[in-house]
Amino acid sequence: MTNAGQLKNVASKYGILIVLIVLIIFFSIASPAFLTSDNLFNILRQVAIVGIVAVGMTMVLLTGGIDLSVGAIIGVAGVMAAQLMLSGVHPVWASLITLAACALLGAINGFFINTVKIPALITTLGTMTAIRGVAYLLTGGLPVFGFSSSFKMMGQGYLWIIPIPVLIMIAVFIVGYIFLNKTVYGRYIYGVGGNEEASRLSGVSVQKVKALVYTACGFLSGLAGLVLLSRVNSGQPKAGTSYEMDIITAVVLGGVSIFGGEGKINFVIIGVLIMGVLSNGMILLNINEYVQWVVKGLVLLFAVGFDRFITRRKTISAAAA
Repeated sequence: MTNAGQLKNVASKYGILIVLIVLIIFFSIASPAFLTSDNLFNILRQVAIVGIVAVGMTMVLLTGGIDLSVGAIIGVAGVMAAQLMLSGVHPVWASLITLAACALLGAINGFFINTVKIPALITTLGTMTAIRGVAYLLTGGLPVFGFSSSFKMMGQGYLWIIPIPVLIMIAVFIVGYIFLNKTVYGRYIYGVGGNEEASRLSGVSVQKVKALVYTACGFLSGLAGLVLLSRVNSGQPKAGTSYEMDIITAVVLGGVSIFGGEGKINFVIIGVLIMGVLSNGMILLNINEYVQWVVKGLVLLFAVGFDRFITRRKTISAAAA
């Protein structure tokens, strides 16, 4: 293989890691505060919310779907758990009830997509709006606070020097990796995304697979909502707003195709870190919030455009072969 070919091979395999390293070097030079231990732990704690949901979004995108309701579920999970605790429910039971409710919301997405045959984009756009409305109805538009201080440990605590939200994110990624790479349902998810009709003809219940991934995504969004609630110690009906874009961008940056069937969860964590480093670095440099929106939007367009470019090249190569 020529040097040019070797460079292309390295870039295609580790390009996203190179991008992360370049961003870290740039922000380290631009801001002396970036590489401090406090800031690095702050980045890890912040990306934990996106990272937890990114595992669920990875499963959804691998089937060729999309879930825009994850941010709204994060918000409704926080206010639901907060109100349950304020009404006297033990924090553990409040958390379990909230997780079950969020999994049900994910299952509802799956029902409309599978049974009613509404496209995933429209279904989750509709449920996103409805769920966000529910969060405001539950709170009257006001934050919910004053619940047990012991609940703070989930979002603010440490195990040794590692923030607990980071440990939760790592655990979720490990479970997601095992599920997608070591189980039969993981193979079904890739199969449905790669060729839905072929999977159906092979005896795979496509509806069950899709119901599973949307339910899992709802559950993980609820878990992220609990972590966020614990971190800010207040149930905010607007919590999670715009998180869906950061999550989708992180997953696509991690190499998961929006067309389904391709991508590894291993690199999704790097996509998550890129979004965290980018957001944190721009804040440290006092970059205008509106400019940050522009940058994040362009990153998403670049990620999807690159995914489309790679897909076209593979199609052309397969046709030539």
